[in-house]
Order: sequence, then structure tokens, then C-alpha cells
Amino acid sequence: MADAVESVLEQWRRECPDLDFSPIGVVGRVMRLSRLWDKEIKDFLAGHGLEPGEFDILSTLRRSGEPFELTAKTFLRSSLVTTGAITLRVDRMAAKDLVTRVPDAADRRSVRIRLTPHGLEVIDRVLPLHLANEDRLLRGLDAEGRGLLAATLSTVLESHGDTPGR
Repeated sequence: MADAVESVLEQWRRECPDLDFSPIGVVGRVMRLSRLWDKEIKDFLAGHGLEPGEFDILSTLRRSGEPFELTAKTFLRSSLVTTGAITLRVDRMAAKDLVTRVPDAADRRSVRIRLTPHGLEVIDRVLPLHLANEDRLLRGLDAEGRGLLAATLSTVLESHGDTPGR
């Protein structure tokens, strides 16, 4: 059974047989999966009272280790959002008692964002469910296929400069 992108490729090959449409076979599928998975993940997280950006912050704080806190500047370096967007997101999360702001002992001009006990409970409860949901999204691939796809996508990301610390 062919996917929707294959149908588009067949049409293009018929109409313009002298052109190489193979990039659409990859880029089109990645973009289509991105849209499909984005909706699936947003719906899943919404069922747990979270937005994707909130889950990202909770995850980042959780994997940073105890005391589960980072500076706002650290978040800015690891994301593509503006200072204002981080501030609004943290404000919403603080109102939900997921995070709190604490003064940075090393730099009085800075604050640290810290998981609250409730935030820690939420991420520890939702993370395994999130992983199971992502496993469901990959149900069409066995372990070898997942490894090959992950390695291939990593190569493409690195070729575009997406490396740690960027």
C-alpha cells in the first residue's frame, strides 16, 4: 500500500518525467509526519493539562538533575523562542504550580526556574505515558528500523548545523 506522498510523486513523474522528484519523497514524508505527530502529541499532552512548550520545560528541568533548576538564559540558548515567550510560558507554569522562580545566588541579576514538587510529580507521571505514546507513533518500525531512521535523521540534522549547544 502506498502512502499519500507516493501518490503525489507518481503524479509529478507523469507530468514532468525529466525532473528528479526524489527529494519530495523524503522531505514531503518528514513534513507530513511532523504535522501528523505534532497533532497527536499536542492532543496527548492536552489530555494531561499540558502544552508542548510546558512539557519541554518540565522535561528540561527534570533531566537537569537535582535541584531541577536552570537559569532562564539556559532555556533561551536551548530553544528557538524569545525571552518574552519564555517569560510568558514560565508565568503560566508558575500559575499552575509547575515551576517557581528563585533568585540566582551566583548572579543577583538572574533568576533560576525550578520544578515545584507538583511539577516534579507531573513530569514523573506523564513522561512514561508520553514515551508509550511516542512508541505507538513508531509502531510501523521494528527496533532495527527505528535505529536506522534515527541515525539517518541525525545525519541530516547535523548537516544543517543542529548540534548540541546550538
